[in-house]
Amino acid sequence: MGQSVFQKDLFKGKVAFVTGGGSGICLGITRHLMQHGADTAILGRKTERLVQAASDLEASTGNKCAAITCDVRDPKAVETAIAATLERFGRIDFVVNGAAGNFLAPAAQLSYNGFRTVMDIDANGTFNVCRAAFDAYLRDHGGVILNISATLHYGATPMQIHASAAKAAIDSMTRTLAVEWAGLGIRINGIAPGPIDDTEGMSRLAPGDLKDRMIASIPIKRFGTIDEIANLAVFLCSDAASLIHGATIVADGGAWMGMTKSLAG
Repeated sequence: MGQSVFQKDLFKGKVAFVTGGGSGICLGITRHLMQHGADTAILGRKTERLVQAASDLEASTGNKCAAITCDVRDPKAVETAIAATLERFGRIDFVVNGAAGNFLAPAAQLSYNGFRTVMDIDANGTFNVCRAAFDAYLRDHGGVILNISATLHYGATPMQIHASAAKAAIDSMTRTLAVEWAGLGIRINGIAPGPIDDTEGMSRLAPGDLKDRMIASIPIKRFGTIDEIANLAVFLCSDAASLIHGATIVADGGAWMGMTKSLAG
């Protein structure tokens, strides 16, 4: 991360709970939150990856990071992870829902289980975390929820019917929960990243010349970076975004406006 436009101690004394925080975009978000003073709990299904990520984050930021193995599809496991975070840190100020599953598959070849699995991780997992955090802490103390979405469903993205449906559900949850929970001091927004470089997802979803075709259709002629998404997350978690509520902010360099034609052609 280069020179930040945000104050270094912006989140001093705050705690973030980040699903999918062991890799990719959510690892970047976690790092930026910690570099601005927050302690964190990161969740995922791969214990070794989580432990290594937590160790690296603590070493590079000087703040605390708990590695919690958890499958967000399991409500009881999520409740246990929330309880463990509260036991260690005593609070949860930011909830970042970034756990996700995806792969390329034409609808005619997508299995029932494949569709259900992505819906379970992305959509059901987001609800499970929101509900568990609400019951255990946010209802009485307020806080910020940030849901990581996508732009796949803004038009039609071939071979992504499962992920498109899941992210559309997440956007709907963001709006509905924003209305229902606003009076309790809970601010809820989403981020819809476009194609982001140096992520495991894009390495699988944009093989070969598909990446070049995608870049050609993006107005800024490049993929985004993890740091760019993380900076947006820092802003949305900060008091500078106090009037932004129930929104899903697109961060893709204008990519979604031309992506459908690029992928279908």
